[in-house]
Amino acid sequence: MISFSSQIPKDPLPIVHAWMKEAENKKTQPHPNAITIASTDVSGKPSARVLLIKDLSLKEGYIVFHTHYGSRKSLEFIDNPWAAGVIHWDHLSRQIRLEGLITKSPDDESDAYFATRDWRSQLNAWTSEQSQPISDYKQLLDRANRQAKKMNLPKLDSTGPDKDFSVQRPPFWGGFRMWFCSIEFWIARSARFHERILYKRSLKKDDDGGPVTGPWRHQKLQP
Repeated sequence: MISFSSQIPKDPLPIVHAWMKEAENKKTQPHPNAITIASTDVSGKPSARVLLIKDLSLKEGYIVFHTHYGSRKSLEFIDNPWAAGVIHWDHLSRQIRLEGLITKSPDDESDAYFATRDWRSQLNAWTSEQSQPISDYKQLLDRANRQAKKMNLPKLDSTGPDKDFSVQRPPFWGGFRMWFCSIEFWIARSARFHERILYKRSLKKDDDGGPVTGPWRHQKLQP
């Protein structure tokens, strides 16, 4: 049984990695890499949504997720690049709370991930104006098929064999990195005597807008 009663590691990132791998290996949760990320608009009004973590940097301390750069969350990240996230594994009785700074992923990183997606998902990235209103679902599918024709792709309802299509990533779609300044681990215990441990480090932007981090420090919290 995992516990923080013994010696507490100085670096929380290997713990994040180990918990994510265990959740993945258990195969009892459809998306063990799911995270709820909350952002705020320019007035401070919050919103939250579930995303999928596609990468974890153990060396520098950030996660990567992908989205439309014109979506609501992306526009909110521009207004306020600080966000919070929660990963919860009910079947493991564990949770991780994250807080940090949002930055755009480098283009080559976004290109590499986009190339791994199925062509239908790639077509969706070109078609959907994420978070914008639409009159009905058919309108979106019709637009997708028109876009497919322009790109020499099959229609979405094509029953022919799948092929490898080369689709370039649209410039308005790509990755974000969430750099951690706070990581809190939670382990469920009987009678609600849960274990909590909070890691924090300094995090600020340098003159070029890149993250600058300090050393981790930790403390235990009451449940």
